[in-house]
Amino acid sequence: MHVTHLHYLPLTLPFYLGLVGLFLLVVLLVQVGILSYAYVRLGIRPGMALVLLLASLIGSYFNIPIADLPGRPPEIGHEIISYYGMQYSIPVIVDWSGTIIAVNVGGALVPGAVSLYLLAKHELWIKGFIGTACVAAVSNMFAHPIAGLGIALPVFVPGLAAGLVSVLLSRRQAAPLAYISGSLGTLIGADLLNLGDIQQLGAPVASIGGAGTFDGIFLAGILAVLIASLSRGDTTPNDLSRSQSTG
Repeated sequence: MHVTHLHYLPLTLPFYLGLVGLFLLVVLLVQVGILSYAYVRLGIRPGMALVLLLASLIGSYFNIPIADLPGRPPEIGHEIISYYGMQYSIPVIVDWSGTIIAVNVGGALVPGAVSLYLLAKHELWIKGFIGTACVAAVSNMFAHPIAGLGIALPVFVPGLAAGLVSVLLSRRQAAPLAYISGSLGTLIGADLLNLGDIQQLGAPVASIGGAGTFDGIFLAGILAVLIASLSRGDTTPNDLSRSQSTG
């Protein structure tokens, strides 16, 4: 398989544009000040948060190869796979040589780095571990191997599981917990714990955090912001003013 086929949108264009539209809506709400307070509670300046969301969207196109597994060629004859109402793109096979295991920049590296930052900033090591373990268990339960694609799960499962678990663990810190558990829990439960099944699926590229799970991880991040906008805590108006001036 040529390396150029490692890079592709994780969703078909209409569904990907839906995520872009959601991102633009968040930008608008931040600019008018509605969600600025939410990002303060999440622990990220609004300006930086928008940069990270944009980096996640753009980075979803890029996959970094880390391993090459031999396996059977795919039996499917199309480039679009539908699963729970979502449509995922798969790369065109030129020379089949096995399944490439890759890490998606926007769906794994960006949310993974942000999650580690939030874990350290809020000192959520224990609660973050518990939340991540719970979401990982739920994601693993709903994850399903799809021939030609890899591992996929219903798009709203990570966000709903992360939101519920985070509120139960800590209402005051529910927002960062939702982001951490939604991102890391999905990557671990859906992708990493199912790597053993990848070789039998005939997927040209199995992208960790890519097609099949990227949409769920992205929406989990958006849900974390919504939780923050609805929660109450010890953030003051002065915190908001400082954040807006530096973001």
